Amino acid sequence: MSTEAPLLLALDLTGTFLFALNGAFTAVRHAKLDIVGVISLGMITALGGGILRDILIDDLPPATFRDWRYLVVAAGGGLAAFFAGKHLDKVAWLITVLDAAGLSLFAVTGATKSLAFGLGAGQAVILGAVTGVGGGTLRDVLLRQVPTVLHSELYAVPALVGAAVAVVATSAHVYGAPAALGAAVSCFLVRMAGVRFQLNAPAPPGGKAGGR
Repeated sequence: MSTEAPLLLALDLTGTFLFALNGAFTAVRHAKLDIVGVISLGMITALGGGILRDILIDDLPPATFRDWRYLVVAAGGGLAAFFAGKHLDKVAWLITVLDAAGLSLFAVTGATKSLAFGLGAGQAVILGAVTGVGGGTLRDVLLRQVPTVLHSELYAVPALVGAAVAVVATSAHVYGAPAALGAAVSCFLVRMAGVRFQLNAPAPPGGKAGGR
């Protein structure tokens, strides 16, 4: 894992920044919170999934609290979104794109780290998805919204796809920057296709997925 560690950290920090922007942008646009609320929601969105993953794989204390860069990057993303908030009406689509990008990177890093801690392929795929959707789920709960993962345009499915690609690449001993980015891109494209074409996972008979 030594050659993969710098790559894993870079992807993790990039995902942290993107999810912090997403959570903070969402707070500014939908909740009208003050600066403390905006930055807090950005940090929770950015760090929640990784903390949950680390607890489940017994990597304690979670990486967020061992490496100051996670907190700084998450806070920086929240702060940037706060000051850019007045321009949100022009870039409303950016919230969805940032969410998809953060989801993709975290699905890959979550699965890869789980494998490094000795988990099996199936468990790594699941924890990769948990890492990807965890922060966004906390964000939605705090904003009193039905979590996106439970109803909206292929949210968990793309995370599972990206995590699975990362697991296959790692198991085949070809994991590296191209494979990691390929796994993240596969997740991103599936997620954006779901948004673009309003695709949803199957709903119960007589039910309707994608509702608010």
